[in-house]
Amino acid sequence: MVNVLIASFLEEQHVQRIADVDPRIKVLYEPNLLRPPRYTADHVGALINRSPSQEAQWKQLLSSADVLFDFDQTHREDLPELAPNVRWIQGTSSGIGQFVATMHYATRMPNTVFTKASGVHAQPLAEFCLLVMLMFRKSLPRMVREQSRKHWERYAGTDLKGRTAVIVGLGAVGREVGRVCKALNMRVIGVGRTHLPTGSFSLALDEFVHVKDLRTVLPQAEHLVLAAPHTAETEDLIGPNELALMPRGAILINIGRGRLVNEPALATALSAGHLGGAGLDVFVEEPLPKDSPFWDMPNVLVSPHSGSTSDRENKRITDLFCENLTRFLEGQPLINLLDLNRLY
Repeated sequence: MVNVLIASFLEEQHVQRIADVDPRIKVLYEPNLLRPPRYTADHVGALINRSPSQEAQWKQLLSSADVLFDFDQTHREDLPELAPNVRWIQGTSSGIGQFVATMHYATRMPNTVFTKASGVHAQPLAEFCLLVMLMFRKSLPRMVREQSRKHWERYAGTDLKGRTAVIVGLGAVGREVGRVCKALNMRVIGVGRTHLPTGSFSLALDEFVHVKDLRTVLPQAEHLVLAAPHTAETEDLIGPNELALMPRGAILINIGRGRLVNEPALATALSAGHLGGAGLDVFVEEPLPKDSPFWDMPNVLVSPHSGSTSDRENKRITDLFCENLTRFLEGQPLINLLDLNRLY
């Protein structure tokens, strides 16, 4: 038997789907011992105070687990010691690399592999990017402001056809953003480390450049979408010099990680009017501090790291987990395996 411990809240129908994958699976699921979800598909949950007996029960479950569905938020620091038999952890986020590195899980759990939820959040994040583009290009802030004043005054917005989107990061999310942009007849420039294999998305790209040549295409970036992971190479990828290269009135959208952007430089570019707007789903410090200038900027949409969250997320994560569980049992390569060197 393979003991699969579900470490974050999951609806019963999805728990049953996991149990039905193979008779060799024993699902360990005790929702009363887990952090309660604050919203649908919350994998962190609200704080929980277990009784001594509940804590002992949870530690027993950890010690018997061979596979973890999600990281245990209540024992992040001592997970390797409490779960010595775990051979695979399926994350519920795409960006688990920095967390795994910070907790030194690779060295502390040398017999464990980690898989990401890459692809699960592609559709919601692509829709978030489209929301931001249309919000600013169709002057939604103006419409809301003037409706509140009951003020009628016609104006001219613009449309997206023929406008350029530069997408940094061509994983599942970046590819889906590109597909949506092409559906609106936009010009798409992809920026990544390696060329994509021949396929529908690569053929849809109007241009591809290596990330080291990012500056060469920034003057065309009417819309700059950051969908890359946080690594040593991508930290502060967009600073004052890069922002200055972007066309006046450009829109910046960050759905990757906060540290991809120099936030003080971004705030300056926005307040000076060089950038027309920004849609920010991620920040260097989360929750965003009350004194952050982004809160009060009329040309900034602040999203509380929720652009990727959907009420259908748990189904998609379970789909991925069940596929990987079959592969795990059959000794086949797992989907979305975390590269411990690149951290994505």
